[in-house]
Amino acid sequence: MSRTTVPASVDREDDGAAPAEGLSHGLKQRHLSMIALGGVIGAGLFVGSGAGIAAAGPSIVIAYSLSGILVMLVMRMLGEMSAANPASGSFSVHAERAFGSWAGFTSGWAFWFLLCVAVGLEGIGAAKIMTGWFPGSPEWAWVALFMVVFCATNLAAVKNFGEFEFWFAALKVGAIVLFLGIGVLAITGLLPGADAPGTANLTGDGGFFPHGSEGLIVGLLASVFAYGGLETVTIAAAESEHPVQGVAKAVRTAMWRIALFYIGSMAVIVTLVPWDDPAVVEKGPYVATLDHLGIPGAGQIMNVVVLVALLSAMNANIYGASRMAGSLVARGQGPKALGRTSGGVPRPAVLASSVFGFGCVLLSYWRPDDIFVWLLNTIGAIILVVWFFIAASQLVLRRRTEREAPEKLVVRMWAFPFLTWVALAGMAVVFVLMAREGDTRTQLYWTGGLTLLLAAVGLVRQKAARSRTS
Repeated sequence: MSRTTVPASVDREDDGAAPAEGLSHGLKQRHLSMIALGGVIGAGLFVGSGAGIAAAGPSIVIAYSLSGILVMLVMRMLGEMSAANPASGSFSVHAERAFGSWAGFTSGWAFWFLLCVAVGLEGIGAAKIMTGWFPGSPEWAWVALFMVVFCATNLAAVKNFGEFEFWFAALKVGAIVLFLGIGVLAITGLLPGADAPGTANLTGDGGFFPHGSEGLIVGLLASVFAYGGLETVTIAAAESEHPVQGVAKAVRTAMWRIALFYIGSMAVIVTLVPWDDPAVVEKGPYVATLDHLGIPGAGQIMNVVVLVALLSAMNANIYGASRMAGSLVARGQGPKALGRTSGGVPRPAVLASSVFGFGCVLLSYWRPDDIFVWLLNTIGAIILVVWFFIAASQLVLRRRTEREAPEKLVVRMWAFPFLTWVALAGMAVVFVLMAREGDTRTQLYWTGGLTLLLAAVGLVRQKAARSRTS
């Protein structure tokens, strides 16, 4: 049997880890596959990667390769656990099964907080693009419009979310494939009107490591957080027609494509454009590359793609936040009102997540210098905390599943437990690197504070629950 071949007998949710009662199963395999591919392709790649290139130069390719390896290991571990026990709470459920309710509480609510703040940030970014096209229109009105549209989308049947994400992801993937195709033609000298650059941009202007190891470190940190979003597919898998088969196939097909898109894009960009070209940061690396090649209308084309990436992320994050909140409440770890479902949708959780996200937007106008900055710093390293819980949970649950139900291991982590420990070591290195850099040190402290606070509350709740049942 292939390691990702699913026997029919295990194509079901585990009764002990399926807090998604009342949810529908309206997502199809094509939805899951595109969510897996498009979930990590966002504005962080299209625009934010420019800062990483400016810091690391051509060595950004190494930075994205290293972080890409870490992300693939995390996705494989999460795929293993989610195929064995599909649940809308994903890694939060796995952490609870491995370490107790405090771990599920901590990772779940931290992730919910991250997604809600991210919804607000993405709404602000999308509104800025719209005001560029429609000068004089207020940003808040665009944010409100986007919030209403995606809140309504997520209040309706889950298949609506799936359809939106399918087409959003298809456009993003298509844009990157087209970009890579144009880039390869330009590098090989086959693109009309463009001369092959050779290795001039890779070895000139300070060489492959223009800012040495420090530049590589900054680029590595930027690349790690650009990969966030892979968790959505395992949350969505619990609402698919065939949860086990869906997550197994999505994990198998997505990992190498994600690596190709990210690492391939960075290689094309730094080969074609001087890394210290100001346009790489000012316009974004994709626009700068297309402009450099003389592609007409490149800026507006990429603005459309970035807008789609932002709207896709808003849609996915409202979905993910609502399902995580619903799962936590179903496990007795949140206000009961948020756990009610109707029509297969946790509508109170959708509304609460959307309102919280819109509140973050209002704070960006009312208190941009203190509360909003605090929000940004607090979410800075949450994704790494989530990945840590995923890896630690997989160490425990893999051995438990091998003893109790080995037939559920339809997706297996490579070279277990060696590569799991490698991934944990990699995360520890990133934490240390964040502590060394001034900008990321503040984020690390605030995220650490939030994590410790949630863990303390979770432990108190867990102890109280045990005392009530004893």
